[in-house]
Amino acid sequence: MAKDSYLVALIGSGIGPSLTPALHEREADRQGLRYLYRLLDIDALGVPPEAVGDLLRAARDVGFDGLNITHPCKQLVIGHLDALAPQAEALGAVNTVVFEDGRATGHNTDVTGFAASFARGLPDAPLERVVQLGAGGAGAAVAHALLTLGAERITLVDERPERATALADALTPHFGTGRVTAAAPDALPALTGAADGIVHATPTGMAAHPGLPLPARLLHPGLWVADVVYRPLETALLRTARALGCPVLDGAGMAAFQAVDAFRLITGREPDAARMLTDIGELAGAVTAPK
Repeated sequence: MAKDSYLVALIGSGIGPSLTPALHEREADRQGLRYLYRLLDIDALGVPPEAVGDLLRAARDVGFDGLNITHPCKQLVIGHLDALAPQAEALGAVNTVVFEDGRATGHNTDVTGFAASFARGLPDAPLERVVQLGAGGAGAAVAHALLTLGAERITLVDERPERATALADALTPHFGTGRVTAAAPDALPALTGAADGIVHATPTGMAAHPGLPLPARLLHPGLWVADVVYRPLETALLRTARALGCPVLDGAGMAAFQAVDAFRLITGREPDAARMLTDIGELAGAVTAPK
């Protein structure tokens, strides 16, 4: 018999503004479920990111049904899981954990979430040359999604160059030599000048991390610009790019579609993606209803 009550939490840093709890709870209410979604903010708890293993064990012991995992714990959590879904294993990043029969299994719904959002929001965007800022957990998912959508060449740029190189090396066996490379931040002027688009996958632009992830002078009207940040919905990056006439994609779609997939994994029930996309638009204070 299917359950009708669920206990879920989000683990991460600076997650107070997250809309994920409300997204899950709204859909659960519509489906007649009792769904309690908690925040386990490592900053508020005063613990380092490495404590994600202790938090996971405590959640399992208390009887949680699942967890969402966000920055900076998406990669650190892997060593504390009993199993990984194939996509999470390929990415080396987890954003959803499901507890079942005493086992913790890691999944990644960021990939499908970004792919669905990009296909919907920038359907005609050229993908010959893409510059991606950020090679962490979200960055791994975004790069994987872009390659699946047909990106011919992605150049990864991260403030930690070794992380960009590691991600490029990890993706190459799955997608082929030459499709993913890494570059240092000082290469950005040349890269953006020749790129079709920029995708941003770092925390910069979030309420707790304001600012631009690259110099504004590197943006130009020939670029499309996609951001994974959704709180605020219009980041400084998107505002600057839109003023230049660039086609832009905000992070609302990725947030909604990853939540759709996570809700399905945790509950085994089919959520309404269109309603959840509308929800995040309302919650973020902007209309993002399906076209």
